[in-house]
Amino acid sequence: MKDFTKEVLFSRDAIQSRVQRLAEEISRDYHGKELLLIGVLNGVFMFFSDLVKYMDIPVKVDFVRLASYGSGTTSSGDVRVLKGIELSVAGRDVLVVEDIVDTGYTLDALIKIIKAKNADSVKVCALLDKSERRMVDVPIDYTGFTVEQGFVVGYGLDYDEQFRYFQDIYTLHEISV
Repeated sequence: MKDFTKEVLFSRDAIQSRVQRLAEEISRDYHGKELLLIGVLNGVFMFFSDLVKYMDIPVKVDFVRLASYGSGTTSSGDVRVLKGIELSVAGRDVLVVEDIVDTGYTLDALIKIIKAKNADSVKVCALLDKSERRMVDVPIDYTGFTVEQGFVVGYGLDYDEQFRYFQDIYTLHEISV
């Protein structure tokens, strides 16, 4: 395993406060409707759970698992569907919930899949928007935080399946030996 140092980027209190505000905004925008939330596994699980807890509208939930990173820190651009959508999206308002939007490859592929299944609307909620590395222009309708640079971990986000358990979000720095 590589050695890393970490630096707090967003504290657990700041995260919870922002997630609550996002849930309130989404609940207001979809008042009187039932919303289908589709979470992108694995990194979204903590954010997704907290977001749903703060919402006050009826929601259905589903999850997808897509891969474009493997065990590295940069996207290959080749998006693979590992677990697809199980609920019908036809005629529904869909909100894709992402942990982080980086290059945009994964989100772009998922939006195309959902639109092809005839959803009434598709919007995106991302905990983190890291637009500096964006390769594909994708819409983000609800954004938690903007990240300028660096590789981030914690609150469900990982590096090679490690560091998900941190309650804060950290910037990860590899130690050169």
